[in-house]
Amino acid sequence: MRHLQDFAFIEAVMRAGSIRKAAEDMNITASALNRRINRFEEEFGYEIFERLPRGVRLNPAGELMLHHIRSQRSDFARLQSQVADLSGVRRGHVSIACSQALLPYFLPDQIARYRDDHRGVTFSVNARDRLEVERELSTFSSDIALVFEPRHVVDFEVVLSVTQPVFGIMREDHPLASESELRLRDCLHHPYVLPGAAFAVRVLLETAVKRTNFERLTPIAESESFDFMRHYVLQENAISFQFPIGLNPKGTPGLVALPLSPRDVEPGNLLLGQLRGRTLPVASARFVQQLAQALVAQNF
Repeated sequence: MRHLQDFAFIEAVMRAGSIRKAAEDMNITASALNRRINRFEEEFGYEIFERLPRGVRLNPAGELMLHHIRSQRSDFARLQSQVADLSGVRRGHVSIACSQALLPYFLPDQIARYRDDHRGVTFSVNARDRLEVERELSTFSSDIALVFEPRHVVDFEVVLSVTQPVFGIMREDHPLASESELRLRDCLHHPYVLPGAAFAVRVLLETAVKRTNFERLTPIAESESFDFMRHYVLQENAISFQFPIGLNPKGTPGLVALPLSPRDVEPGNLLLGQLRGRTLPVASARFVQQLAQALVAQNF
């Protein structure tokens, strides 16, 4: 248990890049923190920090130690969760890294449902793009990932994959609002707003536009916020694009959401997963099961 506190000090120094700054952040003296780090290195038998003129950074031994720290913390959390489960009291903390589309409706609903039965479980939910998710899992910063088509999947164990068509979002008085299915070429003849290049929706549209007569996508605005894009089309009669899991299941007054034809734009793959080979704490494992059941039940 003493080393768990040492691990917290080591992580603080790693984040701050200097012992003095880390000491300020932790409200202790720099000399006390330096003694603690030196004592740990003596017990460990190796230096873990490279001392630089303006701070410190982890050396290769320190990088290995950092991975061990995070693994040990994860194992300890799993042990606590398993012991609590034996007593019939479900406790624990579930950390989730997810695409932005999961934030407005799907995850709030699922977390509230889970906590109806397990009030002792807490959650952290962080929006991460496709490139950040695997790093979150590999550093044990997140237990679970819900992400559209992560680019790097070497250490990503897929629990479930579901397809999501790209939808066009527009005002009720838009010329295309009465269509049952949108064609990409028709959408591109009207003003439209797009997410940035890191988002799966943009990747799918960029791929699709290469098969059209349009040379490239020319949005009137770009944003990292799908909320902004939905609200913008209420102001200007334009079109935005996103996956349906990010839309209000009850609909939004004044807006119409229609699927783009799969002949033009391929659906996206929403992946539910975790770090390959990791045994999740009980609370996280049970929540993964609930998410998988909910995603299968979705009908898009």
